[in-house]
Amino acid sequence: METHFQHIALVGKYQSQSSRELLASIAQLVTGLGAHVVIEAQSAIDAGLEKKFPSLSMEQIGPQCDLVIVVGGDGTMLGVARSLAAYNMPLVGINKGRLGFITDISPSAYEEALRQILSGNYTEDKRSMISAQVWRQGEPIFSALALNEVVINRGSTSGMVDVSVEVNDHFVTNLWADGVIVSTPTGSTAYALSVGGPILYPGIQGWILAPIAPHTLSNRPIVLPDDGIVTLELVAGRESSATFDTQSLANLQLGDQVILTAADQRVRFLHPLDWSYYETLRNKLRWYAGNN
Repeated sequence: METHFQHIALVGKYQSQSSRELLASIAQLVTGLGAHVVIEAQSAIDAGLEKKFPSLSMEQIGPQCDLVIVVGGDGTMLGVARSLAAYNMPLVGINKGRLGFITDISPSAYEEALRQILSGNYTEDKRSMISAQVWRQGEPIFSALALNEVVINRGSTSGMVDVSVEVNDHFVTNLWADGVIVSTPTGSTAYALSVGGPILYPGIQGWILAPIAPHTLSNRPIVLPDDGIVTLELVAGRESSATFDTQSLANLQLGDQVILTAADQRVRFLHPLDWSYYETLRNKLRWYAGNN
């Protein structure tokens, strides 16, 4: 069989024997379909497959492969997406986590899904990212990409934070709260959802600005356009921190600014032809489906 993708990498996070067996089965399936398979180096070691299949580091996968299959939860996919963002790499997610909004193929359905995708029959879903920088006294001291969200959090033993919010140099408000979230549409089903934010369809060009437990109840989540600059300045709050998906910068200082713009890179997810974002929401959030 001639596959649409020739050099395929597998990445996984393993917490059980069944996960290891699933990774090996996927590698064998993809090889049988005529593609060259490599396993990300640490994943191969963790799964005990380093002698059965060739392996590459994440840095080597980017320029050498044309598709990555991620076996794990959404957190695993977030890390892979950020690492490979510069390579415009298409990603396929097979869910071994809990929810699976972006690793959305069930382990029981992976074989048919991969046969479809590898033959070129798929739906492509492009997701925006946030490019974030932390500035201190006029100098950038930290930068990161975020597929889900950027969060300013209060310290574990301190009170609320006071965060000044500007959009395109226009002052919006000071948020006195436990923290502030700026979320992409992808992240709208993550942390932002838990603080009352709306769900954004992935193709919408916007961000959610959502306070965490605000002191003033009229401070509600707002959807902002993602084509400008959002500046969050820490005005008050001891031991505060900024987090970028799972990356962290501890101990923000008063006056530090977290400056957010839309990233040049977009994450490419591939799904089977019958994939529906609405079906994903319905299944993961257990929405009522009537007699359908």
